[in-house]
Amino acid sequence: MAFVHKSVLLDESVDWLVTNPSGIYVDCTMGGAGHSKAIAQRLNEDAILIGIDQDEDALQAASTRLDDVICKVQFFKSNFKDFAAVLDSAGITKIDGIFFDLGVSSYQLDTPDRGFSYMHDGPLDMRMDRTQKLDAADVVNKYSEEKLCEIIAAYGEERWCKRIAEFIVKERTLKRIETTFDLVSIIKKAIPKGARLDGPHPAKRTFQAIRIEVNNELGILATTVKDAVARLNSGGRIGVITFHSLEDRIIKKTLNELAKGCICPKQLPICVCGHLPTVKKQISIAPTTQEIEENPRARSARLRGAIKI
Repeated sequence: MAFVHKSVLLDESVDWLVTNPSGIYVDCTMGGAGHSKAIAQRLNEDAILIGIDQDEDALQAASTRLDDVICKVQFFKSNFKDFAAVLDSAGITKIDGIFFDLGVSSYQLDTPDRGFSYMHDGPLDMRMDRTQKLDAADVVNKYSEEKLCEIIAAYGEERWCKRIAEFIVKERTLKRIETTFDLVSIIKKAIPKGARLDGPHPAKRTFQAIRIEVNNELGILATTVKDAVARLNSGGRIGVITFHSLEDRIIKKTLNELAKGCICPKQLPICVCGHLPTVKKQISIAPTTQEIEENPRARSARLRGAIKI
């Protein structure tokens, strides 16, 4: 299956990010290079584009898609949390822009054997990096009932987390849970019929929670954003696209912290901390109605960004 993915907030992201056509830019979640291609088209032959992804299929697709751009392009297979090590290995200290698209690609969702989607039957996998050991089947079949309930509640914000965890544990005593449709069937049994009639697909929140757990998606965000801002040149920009409220809250909170000046206790009459803000001019952009109509997966997306002082 070809690596096809419709990039969300494409023009808005590139308009925000690229300010120096001869600069150094990093796409930390390259995917099929939708955003990277648009970034590269704004750059000249002196510029450098660093592309990072932990999915080998994505890197192969990106390499093909970017073979005709005039800027220098370097590809790295890595988790985006390790972007600083990637830059160090490339001999790059400071950059002009850094971009993160935190969503699961359409290719990953629509490829059944990747196990991301509750709409396709496939093995319970959900790994962004297929070389890592932990996968969705491990989470579903090995985590305790308490741990399952905890992650489904925290990462899926699922009100029926306790029943879902209970039903999963009961089912796996009979046989190992192997496929996405096995899990969907269990979730449907766990959620009362009346509750299944309203809102999104009954398995959506649980699948989101398990995917986040498998890939440690939330645990790395705040530190990664702070590390990214630290590597920006003055005037350099960070852009992050989120797809659910858990991600968005972390990105918003982290950028707000970086934009703060004094962090002294309020009761002190004067500042003694000397803390200075590191970013300014934050943005928050949602997709247009037209984009959502053309690409329903864009509905929950939001672009947040800031400029390094």
